[in-house]
Amino acid sequence: MKDCSIQLTNHPGDLSRVAQVLGRRGVNIKAIAAISVGGGVAMARILPDDITVARSALEAANIRFTEGEVHIVLLENTPGAVASVTGRLGDAGINLEALYVTGITDDLVELAISTDNPKKAKKILEEFG
Repeated sequence: MKDCSIQLTNHPGDLSRVAQVLGRRGVNIKAIAAISVGGGVAMARILPDDITVARSALEAANIRFTEGEVHIVLLENTPGAVASVTGRLGDAGINLEALYVTGITDDLVELAISTDNPKKAKKILEEFG
């Protein structure tokens, strides 16, 4: 699975512009994380339901983005669960590029995790289900 990382200006409506471009092409945003990083810059990570259509829509709108490999992991929604996953990745020398919630149901939380070493991360994340 892949997500899109998009650098935005930290101005009203900039994220809306991106969401509208995707929506007009029928792309559903399964998960999103956005944050201001200072200096008038913001970053968004968007997990689309169809990366091919999302890529085409963003390119047609001249919106710069990068794609990243994302692993989905389902964890018990308990204290220390995120610490356990991120600790295992860190112990293996894997750096996190992004981590965001894609869903919560009952006692489970689903996370999207992007790292600097997707192949190695995949093996470790398989330990968690």
